[in-house]
Order: sequence, then C-alpha cells, then structure tokens
Amino acid sequence: MITRRKKVLANGLRVVAVEMPHLHSVEIAVYIRVGGRNDPQQQAGLSHFLEHMLFRGNEDYPAGIDLEVAFDAIGGSVNAATDEESTCYFSRVHPRHVEKGLQLFASMLLRSTLTGLDVEKRIITEEALEDINDRGEETNPSNLSSKMMWPGHPLGMPTIGYLETINAITEQDLRRHLASFYVPSNSVVVVAGDIKADRIFSACEDAFADWSGQPLPALLRATGDQHRPQSLFVRDADSQVNLQIAFRGFARPDPRIMTTRLIRRILCGGGSSRLHLLLREKLGIVYSVDASISAYDETGSFGIELATAPENLPLAVREILNQVRRLAVEAVGDEELARVKDGYFFDLEYSRDSTYEMQVRYGWGELMDIVRELEEDHAEAAAIDAHQLKEAAAALFAPCNLNLVAVGPLKAGLKREVEKILLDYEQECTRE
Repeated sequence: MITRRKKVLANGLRVVAVEMPHLHSVEIAVYIRVGGRNDPQQQAGLSHFLEHMLFRGNEDYPAGIDLEVAFDAIGGSVNAATDEESTCYFSRVHPRHVEKGLQLFASMLLRSTLTGLDVEKRIITEEALEDINDRGEETNPSNLSSKMMWPGHPLGMPTIGYLETINAITEQDLRRHLASFYVPSNSVVVVAGDIKADRIFSACEDAFADWSGQPLPALLRATGDQHRPQSLFVRDADSQVNLQIAFRGFARPDPRIMTTRLIRRILCGGGSSRLHLLLREKLGIVYSVDASISAYDETGSFGIELATAPENLPLAVREILNQVRRLAVEAVGDEELARVKDGYFFDLEYSRDSTYEMQVRYGWGELMDIVRELEEDHAEAAAIDAHQLKEAAAALFAPCNLNLVAVGPLKAGLKREVEKILLDYEQECTRE
C-alpha cells in the first residue's frame, strides 16, 4: 500500500512523503521551479549552469568530492537535471540515513559557495560543443525545432545555453539567480520509499527551516503564430540524417494530454507500434524511432525522432506524415486501442515498485500543481474512446503545427523533395 502525505512548512516549503513500506530503499528529490525558460536571453543556460555549480562545494563540504563521499556513505549517488521549467536534485539513499540525506541536500541548496566557476565553465562548454558542428552551427534537432516553434522566447533557447552566453556568466549572475528562484515557496522536497511521513516532516523542519526568500518574478508567456509547416535543414558531416518532426502540442492543463499519451504509444510505444512496424520491420530504414511529449504552462509539443541514411529521408518523412494523418481521419480499431491502453495500465502498476517514479509523480506533480493518483490516470485513460483520439490527433497534427528539422549530409535535391512532401501534406489535410 502506497500512502502519500503532504505538509507545508512555515517558510512555504512543500514536503511530500510517499510511504512505500514494501520496498527497501528511499529516493529523495528536491524540485525547484526554475529552468531554461527563466533564463534571460543574454544569459541562456544560467539555470543549467547554476545546477552544475551546486555540486562544486558548500560551507559544510568545501569540495565536490567531499559531497560525493558523504552521499556514498549513506548509499547514495547524487544527481541533477535541468529542463525548460524545473531543476531537480535527487539521490537514492538507505532508509536508515534519510535524515542525513536531507541535510546533504540542504547543504547544497542553502550553503553553496559557488566556487570553481572557471572549471565548470569549461566543462559545460564541452557539453555544449556536442551539439555544434565544425562551423559553429547548432545540430541538436530538438533545440532547432524549439527555436522554430517559439522564436524569440526562452522556450526556443537550448537549456544548456550558447557558447557565448555560457562564457559570459559570472558569479554575480549565479548568486542573483539563486536568490531569485531557489526559495522555499518555489520548491518541493519529496521522499519516497521505506519511510514514515512524520519522520520526514520532522527531518525537513530540521534541515530546511532556515531557508527563506521572496516571491518570484512573473514568467514571459509563449505565444504561437505559426500558420504553415516549417522546415530547417542543417548540413553536418555524418553518415545519417537526424530527423525530428515536431508538432506544436497541448499545454500541461489541457484535458487532451492523456489522449496524446495514447497517441504516442500507438505511433512509437514499442515493438507493436505503427512506426516501429512500418519504418523498421517492413521498410528497414531505421534502427529505432521514438516520440516524446513536452507540455508546459501555456504550450507544448509532440516530437517524432529518428536517424536514417540520406537517401531514405523522403520516404521516412512521407510515411510518418501518412501515419499521423491516418490517426486524424481514421478511428483506431478496438483491439489496437485496448492493447495500447493495457500497456499503459501495466506501466502504471510497475511504477508502484519504483521510488524514482513515485517521487516524480508526486514531487514534480506537486511542483506543477498537477498531482494525480495512479487510479485517476487509469480511469481517465480507460474512458478515452476512438472518437476522442481521432479529434485530438486532428488538432495536434494540423499542418499549421508542423515543424521539420533534418541534420546530416544533405543535398539540395533532398531538401526540395522533403519540402514538396510537406506541401502535399498541407494540401491533403486542407482537402479533408
């Protein structure tokens, strides 16, 4: 039996305790509602840079290795991730050492010394160079499609930043960002595993009671004014073309998000999914094909990604667009829809055995004000019928939402052929 309890500390910090007594480990995570979309344009990458810097030492553990050794001693291995809207610090620890684990996170977040900036700057630069070709051009298809969908907005900037903005970040910038966003009212601590909620609440009071800070500045909302399909081609010295077809999608509060999850599974949900069977098993033109959903406060996207030989690019694009249009005009059969739903239900059940998945569900969910129980997700997915799925697909895969990025050894003829396929897609959808 999984039991979730929540307490708000006097300073506004939300603490979520997920009791999972059938397990033998604990996952601690601290979520901060700050990410790439909070970075000023001239300081792109600032949130990600700050996340890195908190590992370099603090008043209690002066060097990064001191912090790593301290986590090792309690069965942990601390890590972190920054995305467009949030930053998460997390580690698994042994149940006997939960209090110590929370103290370690408090040391990182509340007492960082922000030392070693120049070394970290070089590390992040190396990370950023992975997405840049020898001409200094961006080659990450996800970053490029985001820039097309949200031009001039922080959501269109790479979370890691640009070489020039990374190089320009100063200690003062980091301290200002830390003071602005790393405040208790903007944060959630979640602990999931073999714990008791009252013990967690008491430990968080001890570790985080001195944390304070002011309310946050308002976000710049993204707007959408795309009217036709867009495409971008970047030459890169590679043997394959990396392709992303990204559609402007639904915002996080949109009731069609669950339907979109089922659409993703129909297209790319495993060995029996449509694009896997078609592109890999039948045509043999990809090793793998995947799809992802991004849902933000006011907008979102649905992206399909693959790599293929240059000569296969037009065929891959044509077949993907045929399949998404098919979802928009043909009802999914009862057997396929039932199979996809069952796969989703199984994954919900499997998540009961994962402290990581429970902390994401209840910790990130609390941060974004969308906490949902497993039973709620099950019931919502179960109620979706073929008509709802078809309507959501028609809205999602409309030509005015379509953005295509291809990166690789491209020739002019290929570009023209792909652009013609996009035009045909627009015309066919208009006729329907």
